[in-house]
Amino acid sequence: LCAAVPLKDMKLLDVKLGQLPTWLAMRDFTPGGIVGAVRAGYDRYYNKYINVKKGGLAGISMMLAGYVVLSYIWSYSHLKHERHRKYH
Repeated sequence: LCAAVPLKDMKLLDVKLGQLPTWLAMRDFTPGGIVGAVRAGYDRYYNKYINVKKGGLAGISMMLAGYVVLSYIWSYSHLKHERHRKYH
């Protein structure tokens, strides 16, 4: 038999849709809590994709793809403005 995991300790992917508002209310949205969550996510990512005995390009390529998407989002307003300018 599996021991029931408290809702507070569940990962987001394990939370059912009806439990989502309660789960979100239990999260720590202070600056320290957010930094801790980002650090835990980075550590989980690093240990899964980067810090492995026989690694591939998956972890590095995902990080590169994330950088490309983030750069596009940051420069979108500038690109949107340039799209309407005539060059003739």
